Order: sequence, then C-alpha cells, then structure tokens
Amino acid sequence: MHYVLFYDYVPDYLERRGAWREAHLKHASPHLDRGELLLGGAFADPADGAMLLFSASSPAVVEAFAEADPYVRNGLVTRWWFREWTTVVGADAAHPVAMPLPD
Repeated sequence: MHYVLFYDYVPDYLERRGAWREAHLKHASPHLDRGELLLGGAFADPADGAMLLFSASSPAVVEAFAEADPYVRNGLVTRWWFREWTTVVGADAAHPVAMPLPD
C-alpha cells in the first residue's frame, strides 16, 4: 500500500530547520533502506510544508515515522496527517490496472 504523509511547517521553517536537519535525515535513513520511504521533500515557493511517499504494509509505519521525526518533536511541524493512496498506474503501482494498447 502507498501512503502520503503531509506536513505543515511553521512560518520560519527555513530559518529553524538547520538545527534539526541532520537528525531528520538520519531518522529517514532506515526507512529508505527498508524501502518504506520512497520520496520526500519540502514544497517550494513557499516552503510551508512537505510531502513524503511511503510504501508500507500498514499505516502504523507512517504514523510511527511522523511521531518520531525530529521536525515534529521539535516544533517545526505544526500539523501532520497522512492518506492512503490507491496507486493504479506506473511500474510500482500497488493496484495496477491494464492499460489500453496504443492504436
């Protein structure tokens, strides 16, 4: 299953993230190694939030990630939530559908 985790950041996120960025990336590393965290990053212009894409067998993986994230624990994230994403198209889709053949 795929899950998308969303973060809302504090207004001065860019000024404050330096103190916690290394710990945040270190926190993400084992999730990347296990293939749970596929993509992640902050939104641009404005950098007011982020989105992280997970592939996991349970939503508990995503919830545990967010709860332990140094950005969350140190107040850079004002709100977080996640949604299950029913992926149907693409090489890594969880529920692939047959695509019509080209004419």
